[in-house]
Amino acid sequence: MVQTVNANLLQLIGENAQVWVSHSMDAMFSIASRIFLQTHVWPMLLRDAQVQEIQLQMINGASEKIPVLLNCQKSTQADVDCYVWIFFITRERNRYEQALLEARQSADTANRLTASVFDAITESIMVTDANFVILSVNPAFTSLTGYLAKDAIGQNARILKSARHDVAFFAAMYDELRANKLWKGEVWCQRKDSSQYLQRLSITVMSNDAGEVIRYVGVFDDITEQWSKDQLVRHMALHDPLSGLPNRSLLMERLAQLIAMSNRESRRIALMYIDLDGFKLVNDTWGHGMGDKVLQAVSTRLVDLLRTTDAVARIGGDEFVILLDNLESRDNVATVASRIIDVVNAPMVFDENTVHVGASIGIAIFQNDGKTADALIKDADDAMYAAKLAGKNAFRFGNGVME
Repeated sequence: MVQTVNANLLQLIGENAQVWVSHSMDAMFSIASRIFLQTHVWPMLLRDAQVQEIQLQMINGASEKIPVLLNCQKSTQADVDCYVWIFFITRERNRYEQALLEARQSADTANRLTASVFDAITESIMVTDANFVILSVNPAFTSLTGYLAKDAIGQNARILKSARHDVAFFAAMYDELRANKLWKGEVWCQRKDSSQYLQRLSITVMSNDAGEVIRYVGVFDDITEQWSKDQLVRHMALHDPLSGLPNRSLLMERLAQLIAMSNRESRRIALMYIDLDGFKLVNDTWGHGMGDKVLQAVSTRLVDLLRTTDAVARIGGDEFVILLDNLESRDNVATVASRIIDVVNAPMVFDENTVHVGASIGIAIFQNDGKTADALIKDADDAMYAAKLAGKNAFRFGNGVME
């Protein structure tokens, strides 16, 4: 039954809307066209939900047969199936085809523009399906990863995965993609030649009308060089340029972390404040160049002596601080202090000159007593001066007691 007709159709068939609404549309067509509608058009509509460019004959108000082209599209409104019929008078076919041609040309131009941008953009682009199988890549992708398009397409995006991120990292990424349809961040990836690089990555989710994921579009660029520069700046800001050891800033950061861990886990921390004995004499006798060599040698000896879980820092001049983490007893700390004095006392030979320095060590213990990092350093500094007053080349414990 006809539900509505527009003014153009009414002008063609020569009736008003009331004549057609709620009546069959068969009377609009010639007998032959009615038969063709029932035997061919309707079966196609029921099967495919649409037909295009069907040639029929309509009857106008003067009972003349008018050749038309018919298009029909099925739709559903309020759970009721409806059919939208569009008729083109054959004599207007050329105008219609010209408009269609212009539309296609415009679409082709837009597609060519999109393709040229895709190829020319300096950022790498990778498009995958819902299972992360690569569908397309641009030339910048090849330049960055080493994978040609023919090598990458059909592969899973895992070909770029490095071992630097754990399962939890990618699970969190996927959760955010599902929730927000977008993820941005930094990811370490691996090139075809197995070299690794850091990329700034943006992933966008593309969905169909049903909300199902159909594509992931990743846009990324290489930021390894900038990251390396940032790491160098950070290293320089937190390390002593002469010895390469952590400086006071990094020491305080590490000490604060250990204190926080100690408060949670009841672990013991020993802080040793070391001042070199006889270092001024080295500078006065051989000059500051020799003094620098001594500081570098002492730094190396201290690092070699300690466990990987411990830390040593040079906080200025001939002063060093050592952090011993999670030691069992006072005797353990004393043993380490004695070994430090021994290795520092060992002679050093530079340019056939033999140099000797000693070490006075003050020791402070943190054992969940509420002390701050500054207070702990002050206790060790005071104990170090007590060791110097006792004759140097010795160690003394501060106010903390370790059972």
